[in-house]
Amino acid sequence: MTAAPAPATGFVPANPDFAARVRDSFARQPFMDHIGARITALAPGFCEIALQSRRELTQQHGFVHGGVLASIADSAAGYAAFSLMPAEATVLTVEYKLNLLRPGDGEAMIARGRVVKPGRTLFVVQADVFARKGGKEEQVLASLQTLMRLDGRTDDAAGAPGRGR
Repeated sequence: MTAAPAPATGFVPANPDFAARVRDSFARQPFMDHIGARITALAPGFCEIALQSRRELTQQHGFVHGGVLASIADSAAGYAAFSLMPAEATVLTVEYKLNLLRPGDGEAMIARGRVVKPGRTLFVVQADVFARKGGKEEQVLASLQTLMRLDGRTDDAAGAPGRGR
């Protein structure tokens, strides 16, 4: 899957090395690797994650499972928010509301997360998922998410709440 150009967002990242930090964090997610998800575009306040559809990711009707769609939407939203955070902070999803608009039917699924409102602690992010079939994209999921900035925590398992620092 070829990388798409990232859109201009108008946001200024707190960390000038945000892209390397986002990609490093994403590379440490075994689940994203397991489902074949990859970051295909990245800009301050924006993240696109795509995966190729395959049988192992489908439900009983042959469509990409809603849990897979929700997972790439969650990661795209999280990394869109994370891209604006300072180097000494990490991110966790607080909540999300999603609507499955139609079945995930296509050769590829593409999630696009865009920060709507960055805050000091909470970020509101819109993440949508599109199915690419025959060169055309059709939206299959719409979501609105709230993510929390956690200051003074490393972006690894040691920095996770309840795991020490």
